[in-house]
Amino acid sequence: MADAKARGLLEEESIKSIGTEERKVIFASSLGTVFEWYDFYLYATLAPFFAALFFPSGNDTAALLSAFATYAAGFLVRPFGAIVFGRIGDLVGRKYTFLVTIVFMGGATFLVGLLPTFKAIGWAAPVLLVTLRLVQGLALGGEYGGAATYVAEHAPHNKRGYDTSWIQTTATLGFFLALAVIGASRQWMDAKEFADWGWRIPFWLSLVLLVFSVYIRLKLHESPVFQKMKAEGKGSKSPLTDSFFKYTRTTSSCCWHCSAQRRGRAWCGTRGSSTLFSS
Repeated sequence: MADAKARGLLEEESIKSIGTEERKVIFASSLGTVFEWYDFYLYATLAPFFAALFFPSGNDTAALLSAFATYAAGFLVRPFGAIVFGRIGDLVGRKYTFLVTIVFMGGATFLVGLLPTFKAIGWAAPVLLVTLRLVQGLALGGEYGGAATYVAEHAPHNKRGYDTSWIQTTATLGFFLALAVIGASRQWMDAKEFADWGWRIPFWLSLVLLVFSVYIRLKLHESPVFQKMKAEGKGSKSPLTDSFFKYTRTTSSCCWHCSAQRRGRAWCGTRGSSTLFSS
């Protein structure tokens, strides 16, 4: 009787421990998504303010279009980021890979706020802006998939969909965080000051979010599924070939749903926030 009671207590403590670790993993991984969408809306909303500063003067419309083209470049390289960092994640581990992606992503966002203008350094300004956007795009391509994989590999079999859904849900927090920081910055200074240099403040504040995210993620452990896979030597030797030819229907379905979802949300969110803060 005493032994059965002791076993019951041990099982209860084990369940509590698993629940705590599960929540910790979800929280730490979701921070990357918050950061991703903070950056997303930050650049899109503030582009009308800094576009003329980084591109040749004389045609504000052309400068704005150039800024949005630079913004689009970050999206175009995301699939390559997923391929590169996905493979790295299979080789060295999920935890360290998405630590790298969030550092690249946060560092690039912060550096946008430090960029000299076209007037100061000429064509080096738009070149550096495009370079930073490409770095962000590559990092973000690896960040989202890496975080989702990490959470899924920690989650119980019957809760993988629920646990990974938190990563997607917390994207809304990045949206509201970006709007809150921009709104507060505009209230704190007059319109001219904000247009001259105040728009840089939200980019600078991204460093705080980066430090906090890295601190939290350093406390995490490697995925148990990945550790078991490495120990048993069951890693895929040709992940791209397997994805597109061995699991064709699954890969096609995922690509279609993700593409449709992001197109709709990107258009609505960018349109709304740009209208709100440009007026």
